[in-house]
Amino acid sequence: MTDQFSLTEDQLAIQDMARKFTADRITPFAAEWDEQSHYPVDVWKAAGELGFGAIYVSEENGGIGLGRLEAALIMEAMAYGCAATSSYISIHNMATWMIDTFGSPELKARFLPELVSMEKIASYCLTEPGSGSDAAALKTSAKLDGDHYVLNGTKQFISGAGYNDIYVCMVRTSDNGAKGISCLVVEKDTPGLSFGAPEKKLGWNSSPTAQVVFEDCRVPVANRVGGEGEGFRFAMAGLDGGRLNIGACSLGGAQRCLDEAVKYTKERQQFGQPVADFQNTQFMLADMATDLEAARALLYMAAAKVTAGAPDKSRFSAMAKRLATDSGSKIVNDALQLFGGYGYLKDYPIERFWRDLRVHSILEGTNQVMRMIVGRDLLRQ
Repeated sequence: MTDQFSLTEDQLAIQDMARKFTADRITPFAAEWDEQSHYPVDVWKAAGELGFGAIYVSEENGGIGLGRLEAALIMEAMAYGCAATSSYISIHNMATWMIDTFGSPELKARFLPELVSMEKIASYCLTEPGSGSDAAALKTSAKLDGDHYVLNGTKQFISGAGYNDIYVCMVRTSDNGAKGISCLVVEKDTPGLSFGAPEKKLGWNSSPTAQVVFEDCRVPVANRVGGEGEGFRFAMAGLDGGRLNIGACSLGGAQRCLDEAVKYTKERQQFGQPVADFQNTQFMLADMATDLEAARALLYMAAAKVTAGAPDKSRFSAMAKRLATDSGSKIVNDALQLFGGYGYLKDYPIERFWRDLRVHSILEGTNQVMRMIVGRDLLRQ
């Protein structure tokens, strides 16, 4: 029996496939990737074979054509092993979806086959050194010169920069604010494109982050996604899904740490009994589980709204991202407390999730911006 609050058989099968892939290809290696700042490209290729490089790309263009709830289930399952790895799958999907949804047939034919299979991996370039939350203030310029744009400027905090093959970039084609932003697909070997040194980060060590630098970088007009001036609309459309995905990554990391805390507190003895026998421990675990289920329910509902194109989809995406990422970090922090001094050691996975989940309250729109989106939407009614 299925009801509106249960996953369908297909959804459960997808979740199970993602969980098995994670247990096999991600969880055993995640600590080593973090320690060595290793970018597991071979794992991406294997994920691509399962269709995880094109979760909500249309089937006619080679994707698996699923909805946003299925995507969230996959991200959540993968984050159980490594949140940074799962988050990267989300970015690749957002960039690939943008080409599939807004690109011309010719552009799709050129780029999608290799992106769908993850033979090539995509980065998404919106943020700049001077424009984070105020994304429409971006300055990277694209001046038309014959059948090319000439790009100059810098993108900041770009995941996969220097490693990935394809860069879906938001650039300024006119001075008309948000309406002066266009979307271009830039290939890695384009002359005038270079990359900064990899940033040294608190977490997400298995996902390299660097600046993307354009110096008189010539990009064919044929690489534009959609029309001139439409880029900012595409960027914002992509973020609803991106927010759900990053929230789902927090759910997966929090679930892993809750499971680890339950196991550990049953085994760890203090004052002649398991730590799990103390009421304080049981109350902490109860609150962690309750907060996780509440965040998960809201995120799944928001995912259904985005798939359906509901009028309140952006408000719910923002609510769900804010709740899931804040709750996820708190649950991991409480798990670390239950582990005591051992939680602070790299011998256990808790501290890695504590570091990796912290950035989820910042990227895909800070949680302060999420509150702005929700508040404005409520007052607009």
